[in-house]
Amino acid sequence: MPDPISWAYSWPYYATTFGAGYILGSIPVGLLVARFFGHGDIRAIGSGNIGATNVLRTGNKPLAAATLLLDGAKGAGAVLIATNYGPDLALVAGLAAVIGHVAPIWLKFRGGKGVATSLGVLLALDWRLGLIACAIWLAVAATFRYSSLASLIALISAPGFAYLLAGRQLAELAGLLAIIVAANHITNIRRLLTGQESRITSGKGKPTGG
Repeated sequence: MPDPISWAYSWPYYATTFGAGYILGSIPVGLLVARFFGHGDIRAIGSGNIGATNVLRTGNKPLAAATLLLDGAKGAGAVLIATNYGPDLALVAGLAAVIGHVAPIWLKFRGGKGVATSLGVLLALDWRLGLIACAIWLAVAATFRYSSLASLIALISAPGFAYLLAGRQLAELAGLLAIIVAANHITNIRRLLTGQESRITSGKGKPTGG
């Protein structure tokens, strides 16, 4: 058990780190860039999601790529900033950034699905783990053309690799991220099981669950 006296002094740092990570993660990048470049409210097309996959449905591939990178940068940035204050705080910041992305207070707690931000967190915490997860995502997406399937397999496999590469603590965080991502893909999982999930497309406004 943690020392009560030590915890009494340290909990404000954890709370502050979580709050800062949440605020950074809750920046709705996809929504903002889509509006800035004249595509209106991205939530009105496709899956209604604010992530890169739905931005791709505007037909603007560079904009979708920018959204992907910036969503990942939110997670990575939160981790890298918090790393200056200790490895435990880096884990807290990464988790908070993903929670902020999927449940931003500015959008009534309806955000993205957390995939890109989670990958950014994993890359910042251990670049080897992040690259493995990204490679799995790319391989599955290229083979099956399902963004949701690629996301689920990449994140669900991450805890095992995290344990092998860095031990229990990182594996536990990767497990939490996998749970968050899976919980936000329940509808996609149902569609995958029934063969109704749409494949990755850049066609504007086509319904899908990514």
